Amino acid sequence: MSSWAGRSAAEIAAAVREKRVTPREVVAEHLARIERLDGRTGAFRTVRARAALAEADEVAARADLAGLPLAGVPVAVKDNLAVRGESCRNGSAATPDGPSAEDHVTVARLRAAGAVVAGLTNVPELCVFGSTEGPYGIARNPWDPSRTAGGSSGGSAAAVAAGLVPLALGNDGMGSLRIPAANCGLVTLKPGPGVVPAGIGHGDWFGMAENGPLATTVEDLRLALGVLAGAEFARRQERGPLRIAVGLRSPVAGVPVSRPYTNAVRRAAGALARSGHRVRRAEPPYPLSLGVTALQHWTAGTAADAAGLDPARLARRTRVHAAVGRRFTRTVRTGAARERLRARLTPFFTEYDVLLTPALARRSPQAGPWHERGWLRNVLANSACSPFTPPWNLTGWPAMSVPVGTLPSGAPCAVQLVGRPGTEPVLLGVAGELEELLPWRRTAGM
Repeated sequence: MSSWAGRSAAEIAAAVREKRVTPREVVAEHLARIERLDGRTGAFRTVRARAALAEADEVAARADLAGLPLAGVPVAVKDNLAVRGESCRNGSAATPDGPSAEDHVTVARLRAAGAVVAGLTNVPELCVFGSTEGPYGIARNPWDPSRTAGGSSGGSAAAVAAGLVPLALGNDGMGSLRIPAANCGLVTLKPGPGVVPAGIGHGDWFGMAENGPLATTVEDLRLALGVLAGAEFARRQERGPLRIAVGLRSPVAGVPVSRPYTNAVRRAAGALARSGHRVRRAEPPYPLSLGVTALQHWTAGTAADAAGLDPARLARRTRVHAAVGRRFTRTVRTGAARERLRARLTPFFTEYDVLLTPALARRSPQAGPWHERGWLRNVLANSACSPFTPPWNLTGWPAMSVPVGTLPSGAPCAVQLVGRPGTEPVLLGVAGELEELLPWRRTAGM
């Protein structure tokens, strides 16, 4: 590991502000690590080596350098968000390959804070699936390259977990931040609506998709989230006891949860109880229809994003997913099913401040050409791994993934934290406590 690649964003930004290192030196070391390791990781669709070094020099020349929260920090951007001068392919050969005229607002905010965009990361086509592969490569879990990094922000997660960049930007429509974060040992937060600007695809998957950062530490997550939201996410000054519910049952009927993930929840619950919180086993009243509701919204979001693209240039699994979704678009657009789910789950969150669940039900699938496999096989594989994430996109409530321990293979395990609307600071506080109580190694030893 070089002297700056692998360090936290907070460490790097402080050193750049204090002129102990230049942005060019930091970016050059990360670019060298990308060149050395990304052939095994598959995190990036495109690396902006020359442009990133030029932008690093621009950061160094800024008059406000001493006040930039992300001064000289290399970041990766998920390839469904526009980066000025680069194509935005969304993981597909069917999308236009011309350069974007403007940065997406989240990218612009990162750059305004002093960050340097190192490259755009791989995603599954149209960001549909919970594993990342397609015409631009396969994103692998740096902790276990035989396994997928997850999806759809899989390339972003792999980039951070491998120490290629300290921060990455992704988004989450049915778990697309939390799934790869859980696989790759990262912390992430899917915020509630309006906290971070969205503007993802054609309608944010009917309002379910949110942008957010992937990081190795809660401090970095808090820092990046503050930049993206344009608001400070300060630490909780008083750690009064919270009412924490522990839920181990899968929200989707018939999906079993493997022991390493339930053990991770029990370990986290025990640590929080010893820290003084009121921790109790309690299952949210998930409706039996939740799996069907999730499938309807998942496919309808894809139908909206596929509209206008040449079907012949889409992978078969994407074409089928969009075709199924077109049947549900009118129903999904009303928002009635989401409102019923919110009404059903709201009383639970008046009794509890935080819900603690497994982040996943089992480890991620083997890395491979899932984009060449059938639609049903993909849907079943995704549903078996990640039943815990979709409810909180349907409700729109904030949810996090936090690493806790390891799987038998040595790859990371993780838990999910969920809160009622507006409780992002509370979730960050609990995640920070878990980080202190159950520390985790930051990046894979590649």
